[in-house]
Amino acid sequence: MTRKEQLGQVFRFALVGGVNTGTFFGIYLLLHPWMPYFAAYSLAFVLAMVGSFFMNTYFTYRTRPTWKKFLLFPLTNVTNYVIQSAGLYALVTWAGMDTRIAPLVAAIVAIPFTFLLSRKILVPGAARAAEEDERQGRARSSSTV
Repeated sequence: MTRKEQLGQVFRFALVGGVNTGTFFGIYLLLHPWMPYFAAYSLAFVLAMVGSFFMNTYFTYRTRPTWKKFLLFPLTNVTNYVIQSAGLYALVTWAGMDTRIAPLVAAIVAIPFTFLLSRKILVPGAARAAEEDERQGRARSSSTV
């Protein structure tokens, strides 16, 4: 994969992430008055994750969604969920942040982890390709003219 293709993928991921974060936050705000903040957060997270799967397969990574990928995709979000949940708890409990804003801040912090894990699940061989690109880059930088 060329640098231009990688940058395009990162840009598309950021775009999808923005849409997904907005979707998540909108659902959260709709649910927040009707249930405890953490329950609203969890349900909004699951609903947004389903949308994220389809946006990332079709748009970000330009691959076909399959049942296998769909079933594995939540595994990529387990780490994301843990990071966001810990962040949410810390921001609300220790930092005293408003429960309407804290989920958005926690979500932003988790973005890089989500990109790497979702790419590994949704793009077969992505990890091997990244390692190969890195090896080639080291070989070019260590060669002499």
